This record gives sequence, C-alpha cells and structure tokens, in this order.
Amino acid sequence: MRNWHGEGIWYGADYNPEQWPEETWAEDVALMSRAGVNLVSVGIFSWALLEPAPGRYEFDWLDRALDLLHAGGIDVDLATATASPPPWLAHRHAETLPRRADGTILWPGGRQAYCPSSPIFRERSLALVEAVAGRYADHPAVVMWHVSNELGCHNVHCYCDVSAEAFRRWLRERYGDLDTLNAAWGTTFWSQRYHDWAEINPPRSAPTFANPTQQLDFLRFSSDEQRAQLRAERELLTRLAPQPVTTNFMIGTGIKYMDYHSWASDVDLVANDHYLVAAHPRPHVELALAADHTRGVAGGGPWLLMEHSTSAVNWQPRNVAKTPGQLRRNSLAHVARGADGVLFFQWRASRAGAEKFHSALVPHAGSETKVFGEVCRLGADLKALAEVRGSRVEADVAILFDYEAWWGVELDSHPSVDVTYVDRLAALHGALWRAGVTADVVHPSADLSRYRLVLVPTLYLVRDAHAAALRRYVAAGGTALVTYFSGIVDEHDHIRLGGYPGAFRDLLGVRTEEFFPLPADERVHLDDGATADVWTEWLHAEGAEVLSSYADGPLSGVPALTRHAVGVGAAWYVGTRLDEAATDRLVARLLTEAGVRPPVPAPAGVEVVRRRSADRSWLFVINHTDAEARVAVTGTELLGGGRCVSELVVPAGEVAVVREEPAKEVRCSSSNGRTPSWS
Repeated sequence: MRNWHGEGIWYGADYNPEQWPEETWAEDVALMSRAGVNLVSVGIFSWALLEPAPGRYEFDWLDRALDLLHAGGIDVDLATATASPPPWLAHRHAETLPRRADGTILWPGGRQAYCPSSPIFRERSLALVEAVAGRYADHPAVVMWHVSNELGCHNVHCYCDVSAEAFRRWLRERYGDLDTLNAAWGTTFWSQRYHDWAEINPPRSAPTFANPTQQLDFLRFSSDEQRAQLRAERELLTRLAPQPVTTNFMIGTGIKYMDYHSWASDVDLVANDHYLVAAHPRPHVELALAADHTRGVAGGGPWLLMEHSTSAVNWQPRNVAKTPGQLRRNSLAHVARGADGVLFFQWRASRAGAEKFHSALVPHAGSETKVFGEVCRLGADLKALAEVRGSRVEADVAILFDYEAWWGVELDSHPSVDVTYVDRLAALHGALWRAGVTADVVHPSADLSRYRLVLVPTLYLVRDAHAAALRRYVAAGGTALVTYFSGIVDEHDHIRLGGYPGAFRDLLGVRTEEFFPLPADERVHLDDGATADVWTEWLHAEGAEVLSSYADGPLSGVPALTRHAVGVGAAWYVGTRLDEAATDRLVARLLTEAGVRPPVPAPAGVEVVRRRSADRSWLFVINHTDAEARVAVTGTELLGGGRCVSELVVPAGEVAVVREEPAKEVRCSSSNGRTPSWS
C-alpha cells in the first residue's frame, strides 16, 4: 500500500472544468482558496473529451486545468475517466451494452452503459488509463489516482451472452467440475442438474423462483467483475505512476451488491460516497452507521469521504435542502468517525444535465449565499483540526456485517418478506447511538478480541470458521448478542439441519423447531412489557437462561430472549423483532454486562465520539438538538472556544472538538465562531 497521509484534513469536491468556459476557471481557483479547499477530483466523466475517437487523445484542456490548480495550491485526485464510456464505443460495439434479466438492452444516454464483463470495454478503458497515467504521472498537482467512479452503481448486474460466458468461467474457477457445482446448487431439486457448462446461464427471468444458490453465486460473480475492473486499472496505475490509488465506494444502507470488505485490499485508501436519505426520520444516525461501516472496511484506520452534498441532491423523489448548520454537522460527524478528508459532489452546480439541481459548494446563486458561507466556515474548521489526521476512532463494540448474508437473507421464497438485513443492523446501531456508544461495523472474519461486546444482526448466511470465531470470542470472556434468522444456512445457502439457529445453536444454548412469522401489522407482547412484531419462533432453551417470554400471540409462554453462559463470557439471543424502546433497554443491559460506557455522558441527541492517537485524544461533540448541551471535558476546544476546564457548553446545532487533558475546575463555552463565554 502506498502512503496517502499528509498534513491536515483534505477538503474539496469533484471539479468539472470541462463543463464551464475557461474564463471561469481562474474564478474557481480563487474561490477554492477562499473556502480553504486543498483537493479536487478532476476528469471523472471526461472520457468523451479526452478520447473523441478511438486512439485519438486530446489533453490540452486538462493540461491547462491541472496547471492552473497547481499554481493555486490545489492538489488533484485525478480520475482515470473510465466511469462512463463515450457514445462512439457503443456505436461501434453494441455488444458492450449491458442487458437486464429480461433481455432489455440498456442504451447510452445516461452513464455506465457498459457490460462489466466486456473484453472490448476492458481493452478500451485500460488504453485510456495508460494514456492518462503516462501523461500525468509526474504532474506536480496529482497526489492521488481515482479509478472510475462508483463502480457498479447502475450496471452491477449484466445478463448478456458475454456476461453468461464470464459467469461460466467464474464458476469453473470456483467449483472445478460440474459435480461439485451441482452439489452446491442443489440441482436435484426441480430437475436442474447440469451436464455441460454451456447449459448454465445467469439467473435470467424465469417462470418462477430461480435457484437460490445460482442467484447467490451470480451476485458474488457480479461483485467480482466490478472488482476486476478496479484491480486492472489499479495494477496499471501502480506500474506507471507513484501516487496512491483509490476509488469511491458507496457504503450505506441502500447500496447492496458490491462486497466492499473484499475490495478494501485493492485500494491504498478507502474512500466513500454518502448522501442523506431525505425520508429517513434520523438521517444523522444513518450517517453515523455508514461512517462506522466505512471505518470497518478500512480496518479501523482513517478513510476519505469522497462525496457528500452541501444541501439537496437531485435523484430522490423529494430532494430536501439542508437546514442552516446541517452541512457542518454532517461533515464533522464523518470526521469524528474516522474521515481524514471531506469532499463533496460537486464544486460548482451544473447548468445542464441530469444533476443540474444537485447542490454544490458554489450554487447557481453564486458565492454570496448561505451554502458558500457554510462551505467557508467548514474549511476553517477542517484547517483547525489538522492535528487529528491519522488518529483512530475509539470503539469497544463491534457489529458484524457480511454482504453475502445481506444477499442471502433477501432472496425470494423465504418465511417473511418483512425480514430484511439492514433492519436489525440499523436498529441495534441506533440504540448504541442513543446510548452514546460508538461501534465498529466489521466483517465476521475480523479480529474480535479487542471488543467488549459483539452484536450479530440477521447473519442468515454464515461460514463455519466465522461461527467458530464468535464462539471463541464468547468463551474467552466476550459478550455477544445474536438476533433472529441468523446462522440458518451455510455459504451455499443450504439449511443447517438439526434446528435453528443452525451455526449458533450450541453457542446460544437454544433450539428453534419452527418459525412463526407474524402477519403484517400484527404485534405481540412479552412478559417484560416489550412489544414486538414481524417475527416469532418456537424456541426451546437448551442450557440458556430464559430472560423473557411471549405473553400473548401464537406462542404465548415460549421464550423470546435468552442468555447462555459460555466459558467466561455470555451469548444472548433475541428471537423476535423488538420495538425501539425494548431494543434500547436490551442494548443498555448488554452494555452494562460488557462494561461499555460512552466517552462522556451527554444529553439525548448529542453525538460524542473520541478519536485517539498514541499520545493524544480528541472528543467530538455534535449537538443535533435545539438546546445547548453541557458535557464534562477538560482541554482545548479547537474550533474557536479556547481552553475549557471541567465543562464544555455546546450551543444548539453546533459542534465542538476538544483536545483532551486531565480535568480541573472551571468551564468554557464552545464559541464556534461566536464570542466565547467564560465562567
């Protein structure tokens, strides 16, 4: 891995000078300097300009743009420009276009109109990478390479004949022979046994449910094909240029089909795009989950926020603008949770195209606006936080997350369509957020020994090695919680026989003989006062202590929550979908048992996260409420509040960051650009 750390926090945006008259560029650089911008991503969607015809390259405009940025002190994350092919590629090679499962061709006119398995696309894209890297490897502005852009955002699955042949090759490498594949796919069911590799296709539209393992393998294959493009470009860049290489992941609750845990080793730094979902009731909590997951993909180390928005986006049904101060809170929340850079899409709001109503650092109304004023304030904040760069987030709790489990649990013909993967993940993470506790969201293969508490939400598909690792963790003194519909199948989506929850049955000391999913809108009550819905199951305690049972519903008297002592640790199981209040109470019990506390106590709605280096620590306090908040901390407030002793006062909607030191006796206020108040 090539080192990507420098001085200070990166700050900037996607910059698309090709969309604007060249006389605008000097103004852009001047405004960037005013805002504190020090890094921009350039060239992401410029293939059609850089290569207007096959093999004919035109770099003059990009030369001038990079030279101007360098003269203005702005570093560049230079894109390979392969994110979307030019119209001439499809015109000459229609076979490169992707197809849906029903055979519909996806034509040019948007973006990413290419089959990920197309050898023609791969050849032409790598030729462009070689030309761009060969020209700019030594350019002084270029500090990083940006492979493609949001790989798989719109074309992650292609069902064309080219993809079908690539899928067969992938299957040969995975299984070796047809007997092994037939066993893995359970093809004795519904007369599906294959006798020739040529008989196998992607799971195209069929009369009824497709083979579930075929579907699962196609999802694995599709993620691997996107990863293959990343690896091919990265290999070429590594050979031709000295700068570190990244690409922008899309880690969040809505992006499902790229296995980013497997991709992380292919980049020098993990970068992520995150956008608030306007319809989410608590978008800042969902933001925290995405950031914690990104940090988990990055192995706990710092990462780069490559894109988020200054205000509204353009692609949701209702694109809600951010309220005053929200831009700053969102950005600094990412930094609190490990980001060492904050970038946006995009620098200047577009005049034309599908994203013309997407917000930017410089809006259509210009620089004398609320948005640009907040952009400048954030730039000053990030400059003041330079010393935080390279530190790590403190977390004593892990939440296990596996993309394959997500894919598996949401396949068709399951007990209930209401059981979804992200649901319990978000519920448990939200309970931790409300308790003021930070969690790492990590893959089941991660080292769990450093955590006091491990949460396992809906891990439907689990490998033997990962189940064994969780048992070792608990036996050694850890505390774990497993939720319903976990441990059910192996990596081939085959049921683990002998009773649910399969792989975790012995660890949890329980056995479920039958699922009893609930009808829509039906609720049951537990004897501890909790309310639950969606799911119940006929559970038997086989060594576990019963903590609560159903008080009504189809399984009145049957255990719903259990605890099983294993070695010197304990494994808890919840066999139903608890409401939010009951989930909060359960998580509070787990935190108490595991000895986990928040960094400092804080009022409800106030986010507190600690980052730590070898010799220093910083406390981020983000006030999402409309009242001032007081937290006990002593140190230096870096965003304008000066030194605080014993108590920090954070005004409504504001953010404070304190370099901590031992407590003394008076208090200070976080000014955040206001006049400090001392007492």
